[in-house]
Amino acid sequence: MNRKQFIESQGATCRNWRFSWSFINESKKIIIFGAWDKTQSGKKSLILSEEWKISRKGRKQPAYAQSREHIRLAEEEGYRLMTFPMVYSGAYEEGPGPAKIESFKPTLASKTLIRIGSCWYASDDEVGLILAEELAQDEKLIEGAAKSVAVNSYERNPVARARCLEHHGYSCTVCSFSFESFYGPVGKNYIHVHHLVPLSETKGEYVVDPVNDLVPVCPNCHAMIHSTRPARHIDQLKKHLENRETDT
Repeated sequence: MNRKQFIESQGATCRNWRFSWSFINESKKIIIFGAWDKTQSGKKSLILSEEWKISRKGRKQPAYAQSREHIRLAEEEGYRLMTFPMVYSGAYEEGPGPAKIESFKPTLASKTLIRIGSCWYASDDEVGLILAEELAQDEKLIEGAAKSVAVNSYERNPVARARCLEHHGYSCTVCSFSFESFYGPVGKNYIHVHHLVPLSETKGEYVVDPVNDLVPVCPNCHAMIHSTRPARHIDQLKKHLENRETDT
């Protein structure tokens, strides 16, 4: 069964089978997106971004307008969001939109739609374990077993961290939270340092600029940054918080 046959078996259709990213079943009010393994983190999958309007060659993406309308139907008209797993082929260096599908799993799962800034995510509404500073996305953890486990590890330079904090200070770049201001002396000089280019995405060692490549963030914001794949940019999370303040 190919992708078209699978979607049609669900009573859904689209404008163009060659380039569409999403599909609709009008009678059952269902919107279907493919969920890339490459953009999945925990229980969330990135399914659409405003950055996907334009292709890598600078051309308008013909699928974007349809998918944006499908998102609107899920947000405003009560359409139910469902996704099916897709495996990214690696034919392109940078994420989907468009991309080549290596394979897919012909099963649908009901999801909740979440918007963060200019991106939309399909979520299971379950909270996964986030270890933003310590772990790469593909590391494996085993509990209760008396054996060694090989994992990816990423070296962090304490001198680079110190220079970052000397320049930026100890308040969160995203939400401005200060541990010292809130907790007093016990919180002095406590903060996470976030790599704007995640170490798990770099190709081995690289020369880090402590001022331009590193920023201080509180653990809460750090967890939210790394709760999606790819990780959110700090400006995206800041904009999201600003919009929430405006809404309230």
